[in-house]
Amino acid sequence: MLEVCNLSVSYRHTTAINRLSFTLQSGQVTGLLGPNGAGKSTLFKALLGLVPLDEGIVKWAGKPVTEQLNKVAYVPQRSQIDWDYPVTVKRAVMMGRVAATGWFRQHNRRSQELVRHALKQVGMWQYRQRQIRELSGGQQQRVFLARAIAQEADLLLFDEPFNNVDRQTEEIIFELFAELKAQQKTLLVISHDLSETLENYDRLLLLNKKLIASGSKAEVLTNENINQAYDRYCNLTPQPLTINRFTHADLVN
Repeated sequence: MLEVCNLSVSYRHTTAINRLSFTLQSGQVTGLLGPNGAGKSTLFKALLGLVPLDEGIVKWAGKPVTEQLNKVAYVPQRSQIDWDYPVTVKRAVMMGRVAATGWFRQHNRRSQELVRHALKQVGMWQYRQRQIRELSGGQQQRVFLARAIAQEADLLLFDEPFNNVDRQTEEIIFELFAELKAQQKTLLVISHDLSETLENYDRLLLLNKKLIASGSKAEVLTNENINQAYDRYCNLTPQPLTINRFTHADLVN
């Protein structure tokens, strides 16, 4: 179980996350929603120990997450990755095994098998000798999903994995989520999509620097909660929102 208690983070005296508390159970896929600047990516950095905490506790299975990073896999936004770096698809996925085998050591047969299996799961085995810069956006995303799978992590963090991917990749990702869930993994996924794809999540967290709502789609995506989270949209329409029609872009533009 992931436990986040009274988590606060600030940048230059500006609050990014304010006293955030929640728990995530194993065998669940949780969607993390909220507008730009809500603190979603900052939350991931805080979980990984990449930014200092003003206060709060982050634990996995009763121990600080930062002491168990080998159990955590992180898939960043595609925009944060240097796709010109000269590395093949197979080598990029094999990097996910470094924590298990150590730097400058030859990967054993188990690591080789895990990488092969992960690439086949995402439909990228036939591209294993291709340079990652030669791939499409959806293919690149699948490579980093394969790397996360190869890590054999228990807690997986995905930062906008569906951003600018094709429908085939979207379907593959949701299929992988279902498989990981069946393996009792814990998944936390940042998303801007407020459409019917949210049916693929067991639980939603709605964030805007603080936790606005937590629970099922019906419990979280109420008009009151949406208006509170996306405050620029407050009072702009007297009619109830039809949530299935809206994406994050609709709410902020």
